[in-house]
Amino acid sequence: MSPAADLGRALCIITGASRGFGRALAQNVSRLVQPGSALVLVARSGPDLRTLQAELTESEAGRAGLKVEVVVADVGKAESLENIMRTCREAFCEDMDHVMLINNAASLGDVSKYVKDLSDMAQVDSYLSLNVSSALCLTARVLQAFPQHAGLRRSVVNVSSLCALQPFRSWGLYCTGKAAREMMFKVLAEEEPDLRVLSYSPGPLDTEMQLEARSKTADLSIKKTFSSMFAQGQLLTCEMSSARLMKVLLDDKFTSGDHVDVFDV
Repeated sequence: MSPAADLGRALCIITGASRGFGRALAQNVSRLVQPGSALVLVARSGPDLRTLQAELTESEAGRAGLKVEVVVADVGKAESLENIMRTCREAFCEDMDHVMLINNAASLGDVSKYVKDLSDMAQVDSYLSLNVSSALCLTARVLQAFPQHAGLRRSVVNVSSLCALQPFRSWGLYCTGKAAREMMFKVLAEEEPDLRVLSYSPGPLDTEMQLEARSKTADLSIKKTFSSMFAQGQLLTCEMSSARLMKVLLDDKFTSGDHVDVFDV
């Protein structure tokens, strides 16, 4: 099967879209959808989102008819999901042939603590709400709002991590959240055979989250590893990693529910 030339006339929802990897994803997707498509970009930072919206609206894709909507929201809150879905329904056109959700929003959590120090249930609940519950509930709402029918492709991408598969000392919250999401989307792939589900690990990216990891990680060996990667120029750019994700989606050779690492592409 030859790779697809584009993502079709799509409604694409991207969470955590204002900075870093999410911003790069929005830029790449905008170049790979057909005229008449719509992007719904979600993040907590309004100014950054609106700057990106203006950039994409003024781009070649924007001038060709790409609609770019933004939702300033904390996806960890129920009322935010309502606002996102309202915008998605308004942006969707009946002649669209693809609905894609990219669950990118995430936080590192408190990496200054080991598991034995995580005794504050409110802190843990808050982390899991943003990093696990929101992805599950938003995905469910998108699938309910846009049910399967002839002529409509539906894709769900979970932005994952090596931490979904391997333990990192003092990264208990982050590893737990990523592992939970990984299994959640594997179950979804089993339940919905017509849905294309992918967990993509973008690799060690040069982002604010990576800076936080180098600065605050309690475990000295993990901290040294990330600091060395930065010092030796081994971090990946968001643009390069997001382009590899686009290649995986266009090639469409993965088994639904698979975990694909950037270094496997």
